[in-house]
Amino acid sequence: RTAMELAGSFADKAPALGVEVSSAPFGSDVPLGEPSWYQNLNTPYYNASHVAWRAKLRGFFEKEVEPIVDDWDKKASQNDHAACAVYIKTMYQKSARYGILPACVGKPWPRNFTGAPEPAGYDYFHELINVDEGSRCGGGIAWAMMGGLGIGLPPVLNFGVPGNKQLQERVVRECLAGEKIICLCITEPGAGSDVSALATTAKDCGDHFVVDGNKKWITNGIYADYFTVAVRTGPPGSAHKGLSMLLIEKTMPGITVSKMDCMGVWPSGTTYIEFDGVKVPKTNVIGKIGGGFKQVMFNFNHERWLLAAQASRMARTCVEESIAFARTRKTFGKFLIEHQAIQHKIGEMAWRCEGLQAWLENVTFQMNTMSKEEQNMKLGGHIALLKLSSSRVAEFCASSAMQVLGGAGYTRSGKGAKVERIYREVKAYAIPGGSEEIMLNLAAGQFGFVKRRAPDPRDKKIKQLMEELKVIKSKM
Repeated sequence: RTAMELAGSFADKAPALGVEVSSAPFGSDVPLGEPSWYQNLNTPYYNASHVAWRAKLRGFFEKEVEPIVDDWDKKASQNDHAACAVYIKTMYQKSARYGILPACVGKPWPRNFTGAPEPAGYDYFHELINVDEGSRCGGGIAWAMMGGLGIGLPPVLNFGVPGNKQLQERVVRECLAGEKIICLCITEPGAGSDVSALATTAKDCGDHFVVDGNKKWITNGIYADYFTVAVRTGPPGSAHKGLSMLLIEKTMPGITVSKMDCMGVWPSGTTYIEFDGVKVPKTNVIGKIGGGFKQVMFNFNHERWLLAAQASRMARTCVEESIAFARTRKTFGKFLIEHQAIQHKIGEMAWRCEGLQAWLENVTFQMNTMSKEEQNMKLGGHIALLKLSSSRVAEFCASSAMQVLGGAGYTRSGKGAKVERIYREVKAYAIPGGSEEIMLNLAAGQFGFVKRRAPDPRDKKIKQLMEELKVIKSKM
């Protein structure tokens, strides 16, 4: 039965919203190839609305996306920007017609800006399903179809453009309708996780700013019509207090975009952007002047949760592909899956995926039951460790799957194409959105690992020298 046929039967049989549900098995019949609630196990998180939404999304991605993934990836690797632009714009438009794009920007459903029908009881689990299903084809496709939108539009939605409500309305509506593309511009050649060190400046010139600087590794940047840009409106040395966010349009003179050649996620259009004397009206300020750092931090939890969800599905895809391949490949007179070493290797992958999925769903439940302010206050450390775990699990599973598939996994086509793609994409989850090392530091700070610091003997000496300097200055 097709995914779309299953949608109706599941919606009819599943209990009312908010009731524990165990739906019929869905998707792949490979053991552990799908999350546990796809496998006819009980769940406290998902209900009839989620079941129907899942079937709708699986139907979309199987019909519209999977047939073009390999060619899209190939065209992107060849820097065929024209072909890739057609792919991404076509997929944005089709996603909009399916009513998927509003599920990329968090909760609540942006009903004031879209006519797309809202799933009954829409929550973060609907968004999780959207991210999960969209990542079955790999990270590059997920980033192309929901990366820029998922991190670039929320600041405009959450903080608004107070000086130009009409601009806000137009941008949000166009992006959610798949007519225009938006991207988030924070990272620079000299500043990544250290957001307070951003150097792109916005000089106050009366009724407008003049923006100068560079942004690097920007997802969807080469295809974007709008840029959500973190800039320095404060004086040099103002650190985090001097940051603001501007909504910049590509039609403004002085903007140059260049596709970057990266290790993976090729369809996403990783971009280097130059702002050279770009005049931006002050009415294009997102939120308020000086509020940029808070807005960036506010956005990070959702971005890292998205990345964790994507990496979780990519890791599971490695399990699915490994079992499917090992069941058909013969070595030494038996199927590869019959060898205990292969069973153990797949088992090591599987238990990590199951644990990661449970953690991901628990964090999603917390998000569902908290305001955005409470999420940012309580979940920063938890999401940081979740993201860290997801990238480690994805990297482990990609490497293990490569060993199971052998030469097939090393080949950029055929039975190993998915594993090969994921293997070169996993570092895009270990570094962007906050590197693994930064996530550990963040978690340590958020949880207060250090209750009190041991006294530094140098402090006493510094104090003594400062007092001597004070005495010397008083005598001068």
